[in-house]
Amino acid sequence: MVKEKRVEEMTEETPVVDVETVVEEAPEGEEKHEAKKPASASLKDALKQVETFGQALSDALQARGNVVMVRVNDEALTHLDMLVDAEVTKSRSESAAFLIAEGIKANQTLFDKIGSITQQIAELREQLRKEVKLEPEA
Repeated sequence: MVKEKRVEEMTEETPVVDVETVVEEAPEGEEKHEAKKPASASLKDALKQVETFGQALSDALQARGNVVMVRVNDEALTHLDMLVDAEVTKSRSESAAFLIAEGIKANQTLFDKIGSITQQIAELREQLRKEVKLEPEA
């Protein structure tokens, strides 16, 4: 038990730097020294990226009950296959679903604007239908 406590104390005293490069300010006339990012910080960054990517993939693949047949060009097919070959996704279908979801997220502002304008168009159509439909005169 004493050894375990000693290990905990040592870990608390060891600072972890989460910056890519640390530049120490040197007095005038002396060189500045750069320290490389510790491997533990790089590993944390990589794990965070994998976790973020994994969450995005999981979100994209949930509730895929709709089937869409789509033709793609050679470049798109190459990218779909890259995800399958890297075992990021299990199939071209999963790759396509993931890339579509990410494309929508990346262009959310555009889709919000399209949705707003589409709603206005629907309201104008309904208004036009009411105007054209003639009420019988009594």
